[in-house]
Amino acid sequence: MSDHILVIHRWRDRYALYENYIDHSAHRVSYVTTVLGRQSIPESAAGIVTVRATDDFHQVKQAADTLSVRFGTPARVVALNEGDLDTAALLRAQLGCPGQSPMELARFRDKLTMTELVAGAGIRTPAFADAPDAESVREFADAHGWPVIVKPRRGTASRGVMRLDSAADLGELEALEPEARLVQTLCPDTIFHIDGLWTGTALGPWTASRYVNTCVDFTEGQTLGSVEEDDPELLGPLGEFTAAVSAALGGRRPWVFHLEVFVGTEESGAPRLTFLEAGCRVGGAEIPFIWREVHGVDLMSAAAAIQVGREPALDPVPHGSTGGWLLVPTPVPAPCEVVGTSLPPSSGPAPYATVVPQIGYVMPKVGGYEHVGARFRFRGGTTHEVEKSILATADQFTLDCVAVE
Repeated sequence: MSDHILVIHRWRDRYALYENYIDHSAHRVSYVTTVLGRQSIPESAAGIVTVRATDDFHQVKQAADTLSVRFGTPARVVALNEGDLDTAALLRAQLGCPGQSPMELARFRDKLTMTELVAGAGIRTPAFADAPDAESVREFADAHGWPVIVKPRRGTASRGVMRLDSAADLGELEALEPEARLVQTLCPDTIFHIDGLWTGTALGPWTASRYVNTCVDFTEGQTLGSVEEDDPELLGPLGEFTAAVSAALGGRRPWVFHLEVFVGTEESGAPRLTFLEAGCRVGGAEIPFIWREVHGVDLMSAAAAIQVGREPALDPVPHGSTGGWLLVPTPVPAPCEVVGTSLPPSSGPAPYATVVPQIGYVMPKVGGYEHVGARFRFRGGTTHEVEKSILATADQFTLDCVAVE
């Protein structure tokens, strides 16, 4: 077997510590990356090819062919960013590499397939249907009522998610480029994200967090935050729900999950949990850093282990520390130049880590949650303490940018 492992990588920051996951002295580890991503590749990389975008399959395939000439056909292809999972699966299929295939990935990337599997396992979901056109959305709303949510069946970072309040809004949908879409009833409950490992037989380490605002709000210019939940009366049902979803989607195969759940309250006072969606990868934003820095557990290492064919092994998440994060969008669309930032001293706990651009920095136009206006990470003893810090920072931080032609 070839000792060549090919990594598709796009992050500039160190979301993934590849040198900790793959022995670069025992394997020839090559990277297909972007100009921005090249900055965080290990010095021990055997080879690097830069492409314009790692989700451009044609470019990545050409880069993989170049690296294969030098190091042999890859034994494994690794991609840890959600935006690169489809590229990696297709590349494995074309190169004959073991690992997750396009068919195996579909249940985690196609939101219609995903929701059908979860609902088929008896897990609560919003009412849903395929939405190939505006007329199908109208028919769905006639049956289930307005408002409805329409979103791409394949998409990341809440791209293209629309709320339609009446038939009068269907024109907004008809004005968009054709794309496979899903329609769902609106669920007004609070959204949580649950991150962790399904071992194939049981729930491994996991954490549950409540969004402060929503991912859709962030696309509309509001801040997006998250605080880990410490209420044991809620964590118990969330753990059971997560195990059920993990088994429904993963079966007996291990997978690292980023699961989003609506959390409401039944008349009895019990939690009402409703599936939103799930990704077969480590959660985005600051989640990989919170796991490593607050809890001392590298969830990304489990994702890498699965992709190189090893059994994932993680220590339990220790009790006693609560993490959280905050993302601030740019006030004007990227590309834009930063002309001012301000974060007055706080009377309470401050973020323990900040990623704030310098004056004069030009924010690139790149999707996802890395290249945003500013990023903050928090730790504390309780959910209440951390949430208070998040809200204070969101209220006090200012970022001024001007558009760049």
